[in-house]
Amino acid sequence: MKQIYALIVMLMMASVAFTGCVSDDGDDTDDTVDDTVDPVGTESTSTLDTVIARGSLKCGVKDSQYGMGYLEADGTYTGLDIEYCKALAAAIGVDTIEYKLATGSNRFELLASEDIDVLIRTTTWTTSRDADLNADFAGINFYDGQGILVNKDAFPDATSALHLTGAKICVGIGTTTEGNIADYFAVNGMEYEAINSENAATAKAQFEDGSCDAWTGDMSAMVAQKFGLDTTAVPNSAIMPELLSKEPLAAATRDNDADWNDVVTWVWFGMLTAEELGIDSTNYASANMSIPANDRLLNNNLGLGTETNPLSATWMQSVLAAVGNYEEAYTESFCTYDDSGDCLIDRAGSLNAPYWEGGLQYAPPMR
Repeated sequence: MKQIYALIVMLMMASVAFTGCVSDDGDDTDDTVDDTVDPVGTESTSTLDTVIARGSLKCGVKDSQYGMGYLEADGTYTGLDIEYCKALAAAIGVDTIEYKLATGSNRFELLASEDIDVLIRTTTWTTSRDADLNADFAGINFYDGQGILVNKDAFPDATSALHLTGAKICVGIGTTTEGNIADYFAVNGMEYEAINSENAATAKAQFEDGSCDAWTGDMSAMVAQKFGLDTTAVPNSAIMPELLSKEPLAAATRDNDADWNDVVTWVWFGMLTAEELGIDSTNYASANMSIPANDRLLNNNLGLGTETNPLSATWMQSVLAAVGNYEEAYTESFCTYDDSGDCLIDRAGSLNAPYWEGGLQYAPPMR
């Protein structure tokens, strides 16, 4: 009995000692912590509620990349990122979209400071961005990879990125391309000089005035920029065949704002699901509702929204009326730049083809 009693006492003493170690704040110099202040990244009100109360959506976008985010001469925005913004606004029932220019160097600051509600701006989903920044990623609207555009007058024999040792290369500040190009040249034992560019307009000017021999960025951006080059300044240019990286381009919201992130994510998945079901902007009103999948997509809230602002049961019909399904949004973005009927970037055979055609665009079940 004495042994049992001694054991109990020892356990009690160990428990007290452990509690003291865990909660000891004897080394603290400031005991006046304001527990009412939310930690960084903690949302007290969903962005969805804020947007609806304001009556407008603030979308962080590019304005210089044809096909993704481009400001036309008439003041309108075009591109796949823009179609995503329009779809999101339609889904939540707001009529006004404020497009905010988000650069490679300031985009996450704009998001964290609430200057924008959502970032839809060719932004690569990476581990460090997901873990270290005040951001949560949502729908991947474009699978890309890093490419290199070369001034052939500077490197006339280049048919591969491996032929660019010693090149001066324009690279965007605050982008994944900085690390990717450094890794590629290091792995292949090559040297290069990085010419830092604050934004695409700066990089384009540097490439055209000869400050750079080559320009690196997302392959979609390189294709678009080659299309828009001043051919009197750079008459001979070519995109090298290599993809230097994986660049899944995704929308982003602030951390700890799950209801809003769910809406942003599932709007994109809804557009993919509509394509899979053969539903588009021209036929959604006459879709066969005896097919359960059609009815769920077109006439069901699916739990999206907040308690104050649940999405309408017909939110996906609003999306289809505004922008159509994924195929329609892609065609509008990449295949309307001239009257040829050709696409700036073909979807068929690419990673952005639907999964049933061998691509990666795939939506989880909507039910």
